[in-house]
Amino acid sequence: MYIIPIYNVTVLPDGLTYLRADAFRKSTGQAAEQGDKVILLPAKTDNSGPVSADDFYDLAVTGVIGSPDTNGYVEIRTQDRVKVDAAEVLDDGRIQLSVSLFAGADDLPEAEAKARCAALKEELLSFSKKFEWAPVAKYLLSFCENLNALITVLSPFMEMEAAERYALLAENSAADRAAAIERILYEWIEMLRLSGEGNEKREEEYKKAYRESAIKKQIAYLQNELDEMHPENVSDLRLLEQKMEKVPLNDTARKEAGKVLHRLKSEGENSQEYAMLYDYLDFLLGLPWEKEEARQIDLNEARAVLEREHYGLKKIKERVIQQIAVLNLKKSQSGSILCFVGAPGTGKTSIGKSIAEALQREYVRVSLGGVRDEADIRGHRRTYLGSMPGRIMDGIAKAGVSNPVMVLDEVDKLSRSYNGDPAAALLEVLDPEQNNTFTDHYLNVPFDLSDVLFICTANTLDAIPAPLLNRMEVIPFSGYTETEKYHIAVEHLLPKAEQSAGIEPGHIRIPEDAMHAIIADYTMEAGVRGLKKMLDTICRTAAVRLVEGKCEELTVTADQLREFLDRKPVRHTVAQDAQQPGVVTGLAWTQSGGDVLYIETLFTKGSGKVTVTGQLGDVMKESVQIAVSLVKSLYPDKAELFEKNDLHVHVPDGAVPKDGPSAGITLTTALSSLVTGHTVSPRLAMTGEVSLRGVISPIGGLPEKLMAAKRAGISKVFIPAENEDDLADVAQEIKDDLTIIPVSTVRDVLRQTQLVNTDQR
Repeated sequence: MYIIPIYNVTVLPDGLTYLRADAFRKSTGQAAEQGDKVILLPAKTDNSGPVSADDFYDLAVTGVIGSPDTNGYVEIRTQDRVKVDAAEVLDDGRIQLSVSLFAGADDLPEAEAKARCAALKEELLSFSKKFEWAPVAKYLLSFCENLNALITVLSPFMEMEAAERYALLAENSAADRAAAIERILYEWIEMLRLSGEGNEKREEEYKKAYRESAIKKQIAYLQNELDEMHPENVSDLRLLEQKMEKVPLNDTARKEAGKVLHRLKSEGENSQEYAMLYDYLDFLLGLPWEKEEARQIDLNEARAVLEREHYGLKKIKERVIQQIAVLNLKKSQSGSILCFVGAPGTGKTSIGKSIAEALQREYVRVSLGGVRDEADIRGHRRTYLGSMPGRIMDGIAKAGVSNPVMVLDEVDKLSRSYNGDPAAALLEVLDPEQNNTFTDHYLNVPFDLSDVLFICTANTLDAIPAPLLNRMEVIPFSGYTETEKYHIAVEHLLPKAEQSAGIEPGHIRIPEDAMHAIIADYTMEAGVRGLKKMLDTICRTAAVRLVEGKCEELTVTADQLREFLDRKPVRHTVAQDAQQPGVVTGLAWTQSGGDVLYIETLFTKGSGKVTVTGQLGDVMKESVQIAVSLVKSLYPDKAELFEKNDLHVHVPDGAVPKDGPSAGITLTTALSSLVTGHTVSPRLAMTGEVSLRGVISPIGGLPEKLMAAKRAGISKVFIPAENEDDLADVAQEIKDDLTIIPVSTVRDVLRQTQLVNTDQR
């Protein structure tokens, strides 16, 4: 008797099962012969590998081989259930068993059993007719004479757990086993039926989808034929659809564009939202979604462009060349956002255009002056009437490329309102870690701004919020010297003024002395904007004479400037000749450059009251209080003057506001001159802030202040010792004309101005 382990098959008494002939030989070591007896031992798992006695159930089924070779299978007719009393797996893999007969309750009448089997066979045969394997099913079912045979024959095709198969074998009641077999087979039939229906539905859906796709392709083909035959009749929606197929949108943008296009088609041109949706889709598809390839920029050519378009600005040009070199190496935009800060007319905006030319990129200028609505940066939401994109995305659309040079002009002129803070909205735009997914409210899909070279301009840093300023690299633009202005006027401004007036180049000559007179007597600024206006005025006046035929070429001499410019020379603040105690020359920084101011102090009879006039800000008022306290400590024997007199401190120049931490040293020296009665030369100027300890603190705007000193005829200037390194930024011609003395304490200043009692404490 052969003992055969059974996997993945249900075995029951009085049934029929088939085993592969090779599996039989492997388990028994012998070929099957008709009439041989076997014991079929169900395994607890469905994996046929190395086994032990514990891998098998306690019940088995005896059987006899009916046919040893039925198309490669061994037919076994099962007989009785037996209980496994002991089991042992030998070293060669064979199994030895000790078994005893295990009888069950025969409580199912034979007639009922046959009727139930016949009904189930009929159901199975009827169901199998719609499948290709119907002949095979009919053949197998013809050998099944009872329900046990049905389940054993069909079990290889069913998904049943080993425990579920064994539960049928362990059932003692024949009636209960028959009911369980019917339930399992009917459920299996229903599952196959549902699966077949599902497959049919899926197949129908696939066919429908394929048909729809084919129809759409056919329609598209025919539509393209019509468009080619009659291009003038192509609808706006069709043009948008064609454009959408060509534009390399990202996934989010393509999904949004498809959604809007579907709405346009479904709602039609008579819809109230048609115009808004059409404008949105047209703007979306008009954006440059394709990233530009990085170009190799020739540094020598870039330098040549910058030198050709701008005179001076050596440090700024070098910083731009560094940026270009990094772009060449990394092939991508990186580094800080450049912020050019300086007086009007110093070339901050125009150099941005030159940078774009040097980089061979498109140039876009976005003016931020007066912007007070966050929507101007981020755009309006499309739910609002009259919504439009923000200035950033509008600039990208106008540039037509994803990597323009975008100049954000007058970033210090942003203001806040109840509509939000536009400066805060710029934080995402200017942050290289965030702007690769910048989402404009109008666009409502992310757009990559990481390839855009942003350049900001400002007149002063005071009005720029700290978080925004932190994202930028500040590059100061100092004012131009008179020599630099002369070269700029001759090489750039005058040719452009002639061109704008329609005058042939070289038809207007302005001698060197006349040009210097225009610069010195008709302008007072750090930049060259006023100088440009003067040259434009001269060219317009010359244009009248040329048109009237009074001359073919024109030379404008210094004596003719009043005639051509039709205005008096500008009054500059110059060093005074008269000396008076209590009056000292100071230097100040303004948004238009440096300027000279005079600190005037005066005692009048009174009770110690201090009066400050001259439109001074809070910082300078505090400087007055510090200077008074400091002078009292330096001149204790003069303290009575402050008690019996009122002190009046005045800074002339009318209603021009004056503020900033740079007048402390001037105020202290003026009060020292007043209390001692000694004068200070008006051709000596100073700048710096002081503490109560008499220490002089550093200041800003040193180049502009020294230019103002030179223009005013000052010969000697005191500056804070900590600003000595800043002299590297000052033009050499300025340093050649001034005696610049770094000082650390007030005593250094008082000693060098020869004021008395400097050693008193």
